[in-house]
Amino acid sequence: MKKEVTPFLKWAGGKRWLIQQYPELFPTEFNTYFEPFLGSGVVFFHIQPEFAVLNDTNKDLIDSYKAIRSRWRKVYTLLSEHHKNHCKNYYYDIRSTSYRSLEERAAKMIYLNRTCFNGIYRVNKKGEFNVPIGSKTQVLLDTDDFQKISKILKGIKLLNTDFEKVINLSREHDFVFVDPPYTVRHNSNGFVKYNEVLFSWEDQERLAQCLIKAKNRGVKILMTNAAHPSIRQLYEPNGFNIKAVSRYSSISANKKSRSNYQELLIFCNL
Repeated sequence: MKKEVTPFLKWAGGKRWLIQQYPELFPTEFNTYFEPFLGSGVVFFHIQPEFAVLNDTNKDLIDSYKAIRSRWRKVYTLLSEHHKNHCKNYYYDIRSTSYRSLEERAAKMIYLNRTCFNGIYRVNKKGEFNVPIGSKTQVLLDTDDFQKISKILKGIKLLNTDFEKVINLSREHDFVFVDPPYTVRHNSNGFVKYNEVLFSWEDQERLAQCLIKAKNRGVKILMTNAAHPSIRQLYEPNGFNIKAVSRYSSISANKKSRSNYQELLIFCNL
């Protein structure tokens, strides 16, 4: 049995609920694991595959993984300093400071992620992180095991590129887990913007075509997406299995909009 590892980041749309409620959807045998939208890597850390290609368009996020993999002790030391000095003024000082070294940038991101409002990652048009301070004060967590995470990441390919390039690397008997930023608001026609770059409807169509090709290559695929007729229409006619599931969202800043909603699980070749 592999030792359970808690991801070191909190990320919008985390998939812990998925691995807890639908473990049967995750294949136990495959060659290489691919995750083109990494985020906090909940599924990756649950599976802990020997061979994997992990990707995200967020360079700060991927650099944090690289720093934990190669310099986890230094990152932990820097986080200890942030923990000791944390207060409102210190938070905004760190938020406005630019760092050059990989470990300093990683420690900054993890510190801000753990102490900002609701663990949200948001940047302005200049690419500057602009989330205000939150209520949490713990920078070092009891669940932290950077040494173990570093070991899991050894030999894993970490990329910062477009999702299509990553999925196109997959071959027969590989497993691709796909969790894109949702174009449509759950159960409605509105739009959601998790970052400064909107994952457009054209991106959803491009993703579907990419996954159809992967399916035809014999790749095992599991995807989560918004429960919306337009999403179904991209996959149902192309032989994908679709399961609608209900879950609770606590991401919203408005308590009234935190409620149960549906998501789609889309899969094939499992």
